[in-house]
Amino acid sequence: MAKSFEYGAFMEKFILQPSPSQQLPLNGLSFAVKDIFDVDGYVTGFGNPDWKRTHSAAISTAPAVLDVLRAGATCVGKTVMDEMAYCINGENIHYGTPTNPCAPDRVPGGSSSGSAVAVGARLVDFSLGTDTGGSVRVPASYCGILGFRPSHDAVSTSGVIPMAQSFDTVGWFARDPVVLNKVGRVLLHLPNVDPVRPSQIIIPEDCFSLSSIPNDRTTQVLVKSVEKLFGGQILKHVILGDYVKEKVPSLQHFMSGGNEEHFYNIPSLAALSSAMRLLQRYEFKNNHAEWVTTVNPNLGPGLSERIWAAIRTPEENIDVCHTVQNEFRAALTALLEDKGILALPTIPGDPPKLQSNPAALEVFRARAFSLLSIAGVSGFCQVSIPLGMHNDLPVSISLVAKHGSDAFLLNLVETLYDTIKEEVGIAERTSN
Repeated sequence: MAKSFEYGAFMEKFILQPSPSQQLPLNGLSFAVKDIFDVDGYVTGFGNPDWKRTHSAAISTAPAVLDVLRAGATCVGKTVMDEMAYCINGENIHYGTPTNPCAPDRVPGGSSSGSAVAVGARLVDFSLGTDTGGSVRVPASYCGILGFRPSHDAVSTSGVIPMAQSFDTVGWFARDPVVLNKVGRVLLHLPNVDPVRPSQIIIPEDCFSLSSIPNDRTTQVLVKSVEKLFGGQILKHVILGDYVKEKVPSLQHFMSGGNEEHFYNIPSLAALSSAMRLLQRYEFKNNHAEWVTTVNPNLGPGLSERIWAAIRTPEENIDVCHTVQNEFRAALTALLEDKGILALPTIPGDPPKLQSNPAALEVFRARAFSLLSIAGVSGFCQVSIPLGMHNDLPVSISLVAKHGSDAFLLNLVETLYDTIKEEVGIAERTSN
């Protein structure tokens, strides 16, 4: 296979042309798809050569891919991903790690690594990925682009290899908020609606304290942008961990006995992450244990251990995981009320260096999953927004909105984006 494509983003290149028409919303735009989506006539590779070898070519194309094709966009190929979608780093020992266009010595983020890199490197206008535990939000953050995880079940996952159905979503990347919004309207089958002013923007102080990025480069950029556009009265500061602990009693099942995690994490959100990852492992096992045990695939280091651990997951506390989901969704719905927004760090710091020692990343990963599990467990929509560069590395912030508020969130990003860019410019000049 020729792997000389730009930035190592692509598994294979091909052209799928849209229906000819001048009036389509995505006319003239190019896109790529993660190698987890079925495309008629191509084997869906799922990031692993043994998977590709043991599966036949797809006989139909995933509805999400068909939707953007019918809306006028041109598909130019399939992108590299982490094996079996089971990592947020973006490294792949079989097909090579796509090069992060913002920071070539850093991981691009995964598992939708190639899709993020293709957009960040301007090889396509937008791309499709999937996000179960963070696989669109993380690479968007690491590659300095926009990444949208929609409300759970809002976009069809038919024709997409499942990872864990309680959390699987089809997400997308773009550099431009207008393109992000247009693609979203097509995938979500939504009409154009006028932007609505947010009722409140909640800033959880404890979540931002997990991040190693200074506040003047994250929350302050958002605060100043919101003050300019909507006035400071809609800003509200909370301690999210305390609220979650009080409102989600079933999390007690997942609270760590030891206190060591308290020094670097928020106990209730660490418990939320534990519940999410348990259910994710259990569903992954149900989806893929037969193939993994039969084929015994060649899996990369670190990944192999995680995948085999998932295959051996006992069927314990699964009912409690579903109770956590229901309680947490109700609690977050009550917190945001109508047209409220929760701001979060997308990830807790800089993108890790390539081939970092996994042990050195344990605290970072634990914090990352505490933050990522908020939208994951609630099923709410989340967008990662780039905030320029700090110490030559990309910075981002995320906004989360209630389940089903995808159009509201997409419009808000478009409304905020230019002001955020102005504030980022001021912050960058000040810190330099």
